[in-house]
Amino acid sequence: MGHRKHSAPRRGSMAYRPRGRKGDFFPKVNTWAKLSGGSPTLLGLPAVKVNTIHTITLDDREKTPNFGKPLFNPTSVLAVPDTVVAGLRVYTHESGGDRVLDEVYAKTLPKGVKKKTGVTPEKFAEEWKGKLAKITRLAAVVVITPRDAGLTQKQPIIFEVGVGGGDTKAQFDYTLGLLGKPLKFSEVFKAGSYVDVVGITKGKGFEGPVTRFGVKRKQHKSRKSVRAVGVIGPWHPAAVMYTIARAGQMGFHQRTETGKRILSISGKDTPITPPGGFEHFGIMRSDYALIRGTVPGSNRRIVVVRHPVKPVLRKTTPVQVLEVSTRTAVR
Repeated sequence: MGHRKHSAPRRGSMAYRPRGRKGDFFPKVNTWAKLSGGSPTLLGLPAVKVNTIHTITLDDREKTPNFGKPLFNPTSVLAVPDTVVAGLRVYTHESGGDRVLDEVYAKTLPKGVKKKTGVTPEKFAEEWKGKLAKITRLAAVVVITPRDAGLTQKQPIIFEVGVGGGDTKAQFDYTLGLLGKPLKFSEVFKAGSYVDVVGITKGKGFEGPVTRFGVKRKQHKSRKSVRAVGVIGPWHPAAVMYTIARAGQMGFHQRTETGKRILSISGKDTPITPPGGFEHFGIMRSDYALIRGTVPGSNRRIVVVRHPVKPVLRKTTPVQVLEVSTRTAVR
């Protein structure tokens, strides 16, 4: 690029390729945190994005000039209804990947979930009592009822979440003991802790390279096009590289927001609904959690809150919330 009068860095991150539409509205989590020691726990739970408000908290970052002073936070509201643990899956690692060895489901499943045939949890525990060494990973099959979160969908939503903490036997006994029981969000996550949020972003439709990748517009006297890239490649090789900014789908991709902090977890008896209800959501009728910052997706969309995969080197003390707004954020 020595002949250029001005620098011309490439446009658009190469970290997210291909930028295609997600196949459905539900995020798929492939990586779960690895918790060493401690008591066993589920590594994530599904939630529903409600809207964005603002909160005033006391800044507890000791090495900042604002320490001990009020801090304004754009805050995401997540509806976190009770989650029912419906099943347990045990995995082994072979041929470069994980393979399901066996699974068991609760005797009583939530309404709308097709009953799984198979052994009872008691017989399953007896069969695997002496074969726990074969298990490399455990996962729980969890179910949430959308109507409990204020949605109109009747069909329950089923997710698979990882199990961590303790040894394999402790995880096995812990998950078996949860089968068929409702689990609250506050039993897995605590206020003040850091989490990752996985969701599907808002769809923007078909967009050109200027909007999609941020390339510069050409001069107004350019031939035929102004909002198109100047060159899509050399004569030889006579092919268009995948690195070239091109028009295509923008938005509706799965993305992960890391390092989000839970400001508070409250029950449905603590009112938070603004006058007239949340925009594009309505009245909050379930337990909810306040997450600092924004999370991917539009209102009423399912997200997965998980324990952070990257280690967080900050304190996880509870946050002192001074004020919670009862109005949605101004856009």
